[in-house]
Order: sequence, then C-alpha cells, then structure tokens
Amino acid sequence: MNTAVIGGGSWGSAIAIHLGRLHLPVKLWIREPDILRSAQKQGVNPMFLPGFSFPPEVTAHGDIREAARGASAIFIAVPSRYCRGIYRRLAPAVGPQSLLISLTKGLEERTLKRMSQVLADSLPGIAHPRIVVLSGPSFAREVAQGLPTAVVAAGRRSKDAARIQALLSSVAFRVYTCRDVAGVELAGAVKNIIAIAAGMADGLDSGHNAKASLITRGLAEMTRLGVRLGARRETFFGLAGIGDLIVTCTGELSRNRHLGFDLGRGKSLASILASSNMVAEGVGTTRSIHKLSAKLGLEMPISEQIYRVLYRGKDPRQALIDLMSRRLRGE
Repeated sequence: MNTAVIGGGSWGSAIAIHLGRLHLPVKLWIREPDILRSAQKQGVNPMFLPGFSFPPEVTAHGDIREAARGASAIFIAVPSRYCRGIYRRLAPAVGPQSLLISLTKGLEERTLKRMSQVLADSLPGIAHPRIVVLSGPSFAREVAQGLPTAVVAAGRRSKDAARIQALLSSVAFRVYTCRDVAGVELAGAVKNIIAIAAGMADGLDSGHNAKASLITRGLAEMTRLGVRLGARRETFFGLAGIGDLIVTCTGELSRNRHLGFDLGRGKSLASILASSNMVAEGVGTTRSIHKLSAKLGLEMPISEQIYRVLYRGKDPRQALIDLMSRRLRGE
C-alpha cells in the first residue's frame, strides 16, 4: 500500500518513520524548504525530530499533490490553524478510495469544528470521505524510538478504522478501534488545555496533590463537554481520553505542559512562544473551547482559568487560588 504523510513536524516525521519501518512506501510532504533539503539530502529532520533518520522507504517532497497522489492512506499532521488551507490544497489529489487519517489535536477557532468536520468540508467532490482520526498517548519521539505505544483509530465506518488498525499495528505500536470520532477528537483537544494547567501547577511548586486534582477534574470537564456534543462517555476513560491526558500532563516531552510550567515560573506567553519552533496546540484550543463552552452554556472552570491566564493576563497563582475557592459542591 502506498502511503503519504502531510506535514513534516515531529509527529508527521515520527509516523513516516513508523510506516517506513513497516516497509511501506511513504511520501512525506514538508512545507519548510530548509527541512525539506535536510530530509532529501541527509534523510533527517534536524529541527523537529533531531537524532533520527528516515528509513529508505520514506521520500521527502515539496509538492503536496505529488506527495498525496496515488496514496491509499494519507496521514495529515499539521497544526489546526493551518488545516483548512492544507486540506483544500490536498483535495485535488485525493482519490475516491483514499483513506484520510487526521493526526491533529485541536479545533478550528473560527467555526469551532473538529478537524474531521473541516476535512469533510474541504472535500466537496467526495460524497462520503473515508476519514479516520488517530489519537492517544503518543509522544512523537517515543514513536520514532520504537518504544511501546497504544493509540485508538476512530472512524464513522468500522471498516475504515479496521484498515488503519491493520496497517499500523506492530509489536511496538498497538492500535485499537472505535466509532466515536467526536469523543476522540474532543478529548485530544481539551487535554492540551488541562496539560497547560498541570504544567502551571508544577511551575508554581503546587505539589503532586494539586496536579492529580487538576488531571481528575480536567477529565470530568472534557467528559462533560463531549457528552453534551454527542460523544460516548466511555471514550474519555480510554486511550484518547485519560490515557492521553495523563501523558500530556506529566510527560517531560509535553509541549503544553512545558508552556504551562514556564507560565507558572513567571514567563510571559509572548516570550515562551517566541523561544520555541514547536506548536503548543493548547494555546489556540483554549480560545476555541472558551467560545464553545460559552455557546453551550457549559461550565468548564479549568479551561476558563487557563483562558484568563493566556488571553487576559491573569496571574497564574491567582488562577489556581480561584479554582480552589470555587463554591463547594458534590463530586
């Protein structure tokens, strides 16, 4: 099976490496000219995934349609704010039998749509695009290392998710399936906000009790949102929910946790973003979830406090105090 990966960041590069190790031909589209040259000449991505080489099955391309044309499975790993534009550029190369696998964890801020919805919008020539969402606790570097990882593939059609399960599964990469696309996507989006909160608590030296509480109440918060939007409650207690939440809130490789930690240490958001070439999806997602929860009339206190820290200049310590001082209630 011919495959394509759209996006040469850390996650796209890691998936390309994994596919190559499975001896599948992979065309990797890379937007940045300097990274593209490194991938083509040295077989590496020194900016986003240093220390790893692409298998010989992986070839790097600068033309997105050339990369996708003829691929039976197209994996898309680009930041959410760029997705609609990338999807539109990709559309002419997508065949009616192509499987499209979204790896992006976030919402489109303007429409508040999930990425699979934006993807379907962008493919008007295909009546029922075959879209699968892949999510779960999966740091790119660990996948590239071949460390044991388990994720979930969610598709509206069970057979589409099963095809991706069969394609990707190996002794180091276990794939489960489900049909709750909404739940998997919403969990993947909100967990990044909770990770910022957990990192902020670490930066404030708030202790393990505080972080455990944030993770637990964050799970309740994301579940409440998901169920309101038609997702299955059980999804949030699986790999895409609690699994991804734990690793993103506690792992040293978590961009969102690191961003929160720096905020807790007193750094400004502007200086943190300026010092990194990596995208922390939780920053944009916080604003999207703020809009969505207001639209639904849904209480999401952790997300709301992170919004006020990121976009209203609230002091992180005061945000934590305000969370602890909320009206007492039953669990």
